[in-house]
This record gives sequence, C-alpha cells and structure tokens, in this order.
Amino acid sequence: MHIRTLDKSCREQWDNFVHTTPQATFFHLSGWQRVIEETCGHRTFFLYAEENGTFLGVLPLAQIKSLLFGHRLTSLPFCVYGGVVAINTEAEQALRQAACELAEQLNVDALEFRNLHEVHSDWATKKLYVTFRKTLLPDHDKNLKAIPNRQRAVIRKGLAANLKTEQEQGWQRGYRLYAESLRNLGTPVLTARYFRALFDEFGSACRTQVITHKGRDVAGLISFYFRGQVLPYYAGSNHQARALHAHAYMYWALMCAAVEEGVYCFDYGRSKIDTGSYRFKKNWGFNPEPLYYEYFLVNSKTIPEVNPLNPKYRLFIQAWKSLPLPVANLIGPMLARNLG
Repeated sequence: MHIRTLDKSCREQWDNFVHTTPQATFFHLSGWQRVIEETCGHRTFFLYAEENGTFLGVLPLAQIKSLLFGHRLTSLPFCVYGGVVAINTEAEQALRQAACELAEQLNVDALEFRNLHEVHSDWATKKLYVTFRKTLLPDHDKNLKAIPNRQRAVIRKGLAANLKTEQEQGWQRGYRLYAESLRNLGTPVLTARYFRALFDEFGSACRTQVITHKGRDVAGLISFYFRGQVLPYYAGSNHQARALHAHAYMYWALMCAAVEEGVYCFDYGRSKIDTGSYRFKKNWGFNPEPLYYEYFLVNSKTIPEVNPLNPKYRLFIQAWKSLPLPVANLIGPMLARNLG
C-alpha cells in the first residue's frame, strides 16, 4: 500500500471512490482542491491510499496560515465534514499517520479532522458543533405534520405571505443575500470568486433557491446535492425576511422540491450548541447529532478556537456589523479566507 498525493490524472478515480464509499461526503470530492487553491490561495494536500492502482482511502487537507487566526492543517476548511474515508483499518491508519507527519513537517499549531463520528479517541476533541439530518417522506402532508406545531404555524404564515420561489443554477442572487446576512452578523464573507468556482466545479450539484416578495428578492439559499442528499449550506436574507417568515417558507420549499426530485435525506448542517441556528433547527423536529472535531496538537497546547464565540473576537464582530455592505464585501474576503 502507498500514500500518494492527488493529481489531475486520478481525479476521476478519486471521485468514483467518494461516490461509492458510504462514509464519504460531498466535502471529500476532489473539486474542493481547485476551489480552495484558486479562490483562497491555500496549499492543499489531497492524500490517498492505493494498492495496485485501487483506491483504499482518501484524506483532503488544506493549510491555513494566518497571523490573526493561527496556522492549521484542516480536513477541510469551509466544509462541515471531513477527515479520513477508508475501506479498511490499515488504510485509515496509514492516512492518519501521513497527516500527522505532514502537520509536523509544516510546523502547524494543530491538525484538525471534522468527523461525523468519533475516530481518534486519543486526540483532543472540540464539543462545540452538532449536525441535524433527517429522512423525508414522499408525502408532503406527512412531512409537514412531522414538524412541531409551533414551527408548522410559522411555515403556514410564510405560505400565506404571498412569497414565491425561484430555482436557478447561478450563484449571484444567493450570494448577495448571503453577504448581507453575514455583514449583519458581524462575520466577513468569502469572495464572490469562491461561489463562482463552486458552481463551475460542481455544476448541477450546486443550486440556488431565491424567495421573492412582490418581485423583490428577500431570502436566498445555496444548496449542495450529493448521493440522495440535499445540504442547504449558504443562506441569507434582507431586512424584510423576518416579518414575512421567509426563512421558514424557504426551507419548507426546499424540502418539497427535494421530495419531488426523489431526494429524501435533508441535511440541515452544522450549528454551534445552544445558538440561534441550533434552536431554529431543533424547532423543525430534527434531533442534534454530535460532530467530532478532533485535533492532533503540534505547536498549540490547546484546541484552536477560531469561531465567533471566542471572546477575543467580540469587539471585531460588533465593529463589522456597522460597516457599509460594499465595504464589508470588499475587505471581508481577505479575512474570511483564513477563518475556514
């Protein structure tokens, strides 16, 4: 068995392995290498284990080096899931060892794996995030009845608000709404080039849903589709959305569209425990499942805390909220590329 680095000649084989291995996720696809390198400028190390030309495991990694946010090797920045995917223990251990050696060679603070399940019981683990996933039924009425009464009432208010849904392959409208929301939350937004690259690289697996009211965009959602799953990933809205209950309407519309297409796994994605997004998703009747973000510490003595809950970023967040949107969108990508 050999550990090798992904190149153009074996991208198709890499992606075939990801599509046919149950533990793999959308975030293990080879396209993330180009997206991260070309739009964020980070070095990537997409490692794979092979024997006699057959893939046994994959591990996508990217290096983030920042004066503000530290020096990390991550699988994978901008992605909620990551880590090793392998068909046997030998390949998993070999890729894990190769990643640890690489982390030491690069002299990073820490190596981070974003696992769905506990893998490295001997590593430091961050217990900050959960994910919300649920299997939808083919019947819209049954799916609506499965949502708790209070949230179901909010959805009905959205349905009564004369909102319209538009589906499109482009990214621009969804990006504008997402960028506005992030500014309002005090978070820098990734460059528009990043979103363009996502759609160029993943094609129909990336889709935009825009919610309009009287012909004006009020909320938008960029989702990923992968192996019978839909992952609503980048959501945004303007000041009108709250009064119109546009977010509830938007997610319900996505569920209905997914079912019509035969996509039954709805992955609501990652949330920090006991935050607003966490409570919003629980209100839909989704049960939180812990995510195991595991760390091999190299230079750092503690787990890196690059997230808005870290008190040292509080003043920065408050200042960012007051920026004019064009200014936030101009300088935000220089910071967001290192948040990961």
